[in-house]
Amino acid sequence: MRSYNPDLTPSWKKPKPVPEVPADRDLVVEEVATGFCGAVIRCEAGTVTLEDRFGKHRVFPMEPRGFLLEGRVVTLVRPVTGGPARPTRTASGSVAVPGARARVARAGRIYVEGRHDAELVERVWGDDLRIEGVVVEYLEGVDDLPAIVAEFGPAPDARLGVLVDHLVPGSKESRIAAQVTSPDVLVVGHPYIDVWEAVKPSSLGIRAWPTVPRGQDWKTGVCRALGWPENTGAAWQHILSRVTSYKDLEPALLGRVEELIDFVTAP
Repeated sequence: MRSYNPDLTPSWKKPKPVPEVPADRDLVVEEVATGFCGAVIRCEAGTVTLEDRFGKHRVFPMEPRGFLLEGRVVTLVRPVTGGPARPTRTASGSVAVPGARARVARAGRIYVEGRHDAELVERVWGDDLRIEGVVVEYLEGVDDLPAIVAEFGPAPDARLGVLVDHLVPGSKESRIAAQVTSPDVLVVGHPYIDVWEAVKPSSLGIRAWPTVPRGQDWKTGVCRALGWPENTGAAWQHILSRVTSYKDLEPALLGRVEELIDFVTAP
């Protein structure tokens, strides 16, 4: 007598086994059905809660083959208490790569308007930029942007990304940006008068950024309205010290910087 396996499903129709991965805190995964990508912040009986880089939370069942980890299908399982820690996130929300060496700088660059912009980008995206080999430089304004772009000489293997303050319809900045037409240059911007405003008021313990009358220096006016000493350098250092991750920044800035990094590093 021959013995037969009761499962008559052909082997080519059977799903291939996938790795089981503990849903440790800060593990960044993508839910297959919805495409929602975020870091694990909580794991309960049969469910996992993810938080995306904008602070939005979603709860998903931990179904077999339900998630992508670095592009691979995995099954999330409850973590074992006391198990090895998973990599944590960088300040930008990306998965940290412990011990990773900085990449040799690319020919491409990201330009920002001023020193404060550059320091804020470094604070949140510095780890990512070093791994990708992207250098950030500041311009001290965009009045001469077309000439600066021409001097840079953008090319497919040397793309240029530019972050502009107060890039809104009808502004001086928007008219200058419209003069840059090279396909190897991406000019994006945020709606704020100054990059200070891209820091969430809640991170500074204030209700909102004050409205400064037209014709008055905006940074000085902010210091006066908030009762801070009229030392804009010291004020900026205080603001920067309260930024510890992407959660302290407004989405209008987060999305634009991520867009520039993707553009400059695209193959």
